[in-house]
Amino acid sequence: MGICTQTGVTELNSIPAKRWLQPVISGLATDKELIALFDRNLDTAELLAKDRQYVWHSMVSYHANSQPLIVTGGEGSWIVDSNGERYLDAMSGLYCVNVGYGRKELADAAYEQMMALAYYPLTQSHTPAIRLAEKLSEWLEGDYVIFFSNSGSEANEAAFKMARQYQQQIGESSRYKFISRYRAYHGSSMGALSATGQSQRKYKYEPLSAGFLHVCPPDSYRRPAGQTVEQFNLYCAQAIEDTIIWEGVESVAGVIMEPVISGGGVIVPHQVYLDRVQEICNKHGVLLIIDEVICGFGRSGFKFGYQNFKLKPDIVTMAKGLTSGYLPLSATAVRKDIYDRFKDEEDYGFFRHVNTFGGNPSACALALKNLEIMEREGLVERSRILGQRLEEGMKQLLDHPLVGDIRSFGFLLGVELVTNKATKEPASVDAVKKIIGQCKARGLIIGKNGDTAAGFNNVLTFSPPLSSTDEDLAFILSTFTAVMNEIGDGMPV
Repeated sequence: MGICTQTGVTELNSIPAKRWLQPVISGLATDKELIALFDRNLDTAELLAKDRQYVWHSMVSYHANSQPLIVTGGEGSWIVDSNGERYLDAMSGLYCVNVGYGRKELADAAYEQMMALAYYPLTQSHTPAIRLAEKLSEWLEGDYVIFFSNSGSEANEAAFKMARQYQQQIGESSRYKFISRYRAYHGSSMGALSATGQSQRKYKYEPLSAGFLHVCPPDSYRRPAGQTVEQFNLYCAQAIEDTIIWEGVESVAGVIMEPVISGGGVIVPHQVYLDRVQEICNKHGVLLIIDEVICGFGRSGFKFGYQNFKLKPDIVTMAKGLTSGYLPLSATAVRKDIYDRFKDEEDYGFFRHVNTFGGNPSACALALKNLEIMEREGLVERSRILGQRLEEGMKQLLDHPLVGDIRSFGFLLGVELVTNKATKEPASVDAVKKIIGQCKARGLIIGKNGDTAAGFNNVLTFSPPLSSTDEDLAFILSTFTAVMNEIGDGMPV
């Protein structure tokens, strides 16, 4: 036990991911094992120092004690960090690793395509893009033409330009505005951020693009007293038509929405809401743009989230699960009759939008293999089954003093935390962080609707890989329940 006597357990205990110390403290580790543990954690300390010096992280406050996981590997639903610790990733990275980590088939598909043709822009064409576009049209269950980009933000930016140009080319030149919902997220680029209804994401970046309007979300949990869920959802849908009329029907080009507001708190609408939105868009000549960046590719228990509600979107945007996060790729799918309007022979009739890396051959080849895996392993159906089991397992927590509501959509689930179940006062950010930290300490990574709307960053999120095993699901439920029960027994939050 020489290492412990030379450095002291207290010093070792300051190194992140303290679970590695358990064999040291218990005295079960051999000297050889201790040397390996110590060397590995010295490497981690060095990497963390360089991380702080050189890496600018997403959505993270900067302070001297920030210690991100340095992830070195993954298999199935699990990731491994530089200390050798394993964590079940119940967020699929950022809602994207749908088929799980460590899929050699996907790496092989990308490698083989890179060796044949690593890159060529879609100012011309290549076989992987053609085959993937055909496959996506099949999954969309309609006649769609596909424009490829790299991210969800870019897919939505392309959709806005397409919608505005389309409206002009059918003689509706005054239509340029878009309606979105508060709490919704549609991307971080300037146009997509303008569509986003999350004030904290926009703070210090405004003014943003003109022409983006927002209406109330169908948050049934916070509906007014005395209203049924159906009545409240119809009220929220009517807000869209009212806005179209008040702004001037001739000025509105499109409505953009996720089937379910996902990152903004897993807000699930009633069927009557989306039925009415479809009617409103059809009635007023407004394009319905469905953002499937998170809800798509099996997450909802259907191939795409809108298929749960039998919607007929004009434009569908997608990313994330398209490649299960293995390579960057996104797509904007446009109904064929809309695309046909871009065949105009006048000088500016075609879509003047280019993306250097959009539709990269290797990413397209990988995406094709990803969809093949999903079909072969029945992961869309698996998502539906796992989602039902996750929701059923979580329902036992509805009696917990901090749990106000539990909402799910396929294998996507949100737990809304409150400090008072009667008033529904949202739990504090510190309480949310405490629970996430306790889960992480037990080897479970969960998410939250962070930095959205002030006072409402109180929803814990779960979006595990669709390939998760029964044992994985049991671990998620048992670990999260244990953390919540411990808090219920008096753990300070």
